[in-house]
Amino acid sequence: MSQQPVQTVSGKLILLIKAGYWLALLIIATMVAASFVLLQQTMATQQHNHTLLDIVGTQKTLSQRIVFLASATGAASRDKQPALVSALKQATAEFETNYDLLLKQTGADPQSPAKLDAKSIESVLFAKPFHLDYFSVGLIANGDRLISALESKLNLDNDGYKGGAERVNLDTSVANATLSGYAALGQRISAEADERSEKLLALHRTLFYATLGVILLVALFIFRPMSNAILRKTRELVDARNSMAFIAVHDGLTGLHNRTFLTDHFDTLIKGAHRRRERLAVVQLDLDRFKQINDTLGHAAGDYVLVVTAQRMRDSCRASDLCARLGGDEFVMILNGAGTTEDINMLARRILAHINEPIIFQGTTILPGASGGIAVYPIDADNAQDLLVHADLALYSAKKMGGGNFSFFSEELRRELDYRKQLEHDIKVAISEKAFQVYFQPQVSLTNGAISGIEALVRWNHAERGMISPGEFIPVAEKCGFMPEIGRIVISKAINEAAEWNRAGIAFGRLAVNVSGTELREHDFDAFLFETLEKAGLPPQKLSLEIVESVILDDEKTGIAAKLRHIRAAGVHLELDDFGTGYASLSHVNPNEIDRLKIDRRFVQNIHENGDNSKIVRAITELARGLGISIVAEGAETEAELDSLMAIGCDQVQGYSIAFPMPHDKALEWLTARMPKKARLTVLQGSLK
Repeated sequence: MSQQPVQTVSGKLILLIKAGYWLALLIIATMVAASFVLLQQTMATQQHNHTLLDIVGTQKTLSQRIVFLASATGAASRDKQPALVSALKQATAEFETNYDLLLKQTGADPQSPAKLDAKSIESVLFAKPFHLDYFSVGLIANGDRLISALESKLNLDNDGYKGGAERVNLDTSVANATLSGYAALGQRISAEADERSEKLLALHRTLFYATLGVILLVALFIFRPMSNAILRKTRELVDARNSMAFIAVHDGLTGLHNRTFLTDHFDTLIKGAHRRRERLAVVQLDLDRFKQINDTLGHAAGDYVLVVTAQRMRDSCRASDLCARLGGDEFVMILNGAGTTEDINMLARRILAHINEPIIFQGTTILPGASGGIAVYPIDADNAQDLLVHADLALYSAKKMGGGNFSFFSEELRRELDYRKQLEHDIKVAISEKAFQVYFQPQVSLTNGAISGIEALVRWNHAERGMISPGEFIPVAEKCGFMPEIGRIVISKAINEAAEWNRAGIAFGRLAVNVSGTELREHDFDAFLFETLEKAGLPPQKLSLEIVESVILDDEKTGIAAKLRHIRAAGVHLELDDFGTGYASLSHVNPNEIDRLKIDRRFVQNIHENGDNSKIVRAITELARGLGISIVAEGAETEAELDSLMAIGCDQVQGYSIAFPMPHDKALEWLTARMPKKARLTVLQGSLK
């Protein structure tokens, strides 16, 4: 009799556990579904807010573009006015369409009592102090009147403007008020979005913690399924830990040891060589044409070349040797028991010959080419850091000899290293003292001699060694990471000088400064640039940033593109420097992103004698003209080159035939001497009889 009650109790207990289990699953499923719905709602709200903010940003840009086009149309010659009127008409229509869309998306009602709430969107649109609706409609109406008047004046196809000409001027105060209103509207939209997101996240957190509580209860009362799951997850974690331990000391692409492993074990290898009284050779390898492979065949081909190179390194060395990838296309081999210099020389030749064999990728033969630099312990250095530095310097020497070969570290390279270290120290001192100077080289129009711009160039007058060429100190500064600091010194000095010229009424076109990808990757570069312009009092429209094609190629990975769009939206112009020498796609030559192209000097030099260069410059000029992008040729040094550029139609030039780079005082004299002379009134002496 006792067994039956026990079985009954067990059955009830099992039934209770099952009921609790399924109930817990149901509660968890409900909570997960609720979390999913909340997440979907949050994402939809964020998407809606992003759309509104995009419209607001577009409206801010369009309001300034309408005023700019109105001003440009009035100042332009009659033959250029139709195109500008068309652009103004398009901008005004787009502004009106976007405003209607904004009202529809926000659901704003001018009769709503919400406009009395200072934190509401309606307050910005229909109440003090912004009255955005009033100014937006006013800007549209003013733009339409101006367009109609200009079309009547130019005899274009329209119904004609019946009002007086004095009533069609576009009031910039309306545009400025509109810009301020949209800025405030964007802040209100962001504030409301943050408030809604916080509420949804609070609810989501509550559901999350409740879900954790239910899961905890299930874990307490239904142990076996959970214990099995924990055991399974534990095995997975052990496998993951082992994988992570491997990845921590190996390169994920090639399977070679990485820089971390090399750093941790190099000293051990040196101590072993010292104990055995053996030589240890450090061979640093670098592929000569790796960037070209990536740019022309794609990164898949580049990765394949790296993998094959790593395998050939393994095949060329012994089990006691160490092969590591430092990053990119840089590799290191540590050869234990290297033997004599002749032994190392023969081994290096064999390794390099094997690595330099052709590589077949998808039917294409690739000749990557590799160069090597060798440093030997204990002859060249007795510690890991110096051995790597000396091997790197020897590698640089091999590359200077043309690549595809190797070089040993030598006393001459040691002297060069000492000089470079001293140069690095002097650069640090020059940065701290802001000793870098700015020279200016003008850009002029061949048609009328007008000054179209002036480029700022860095110069360094060393206190002891005199003027040091940029070609000497800039590569060292780039390798040591000093260029962002040097760039900011040059930008600040150049902008301050240009601001003084601008206040004095001296025409210099636009100031052009070179900006590297390293500088643009600085998170606060745009903030620094805007702050410098504001402090100096130089309008953003008077500044151009010169970038090279490699910056555009890297923008998708670094976020530089968004930063450049932000800078350009503020009025700063962008120029593509050394055009034609890189691998940028023509899709990057976009008038919405680039304002001017600079033809590299190698295409300009001897253009009157080189038919190929003449054809290249003509093609670039016609491309730029068709896209509405201005163009300037740099490096013009002779009158014959100027004549050829003029015949091709490349009007703007920069080079020694126009002016050499000059310090600011000489540049000021040059600019002042070429300013238009003002008419002078002569008072006649005598008396009226």
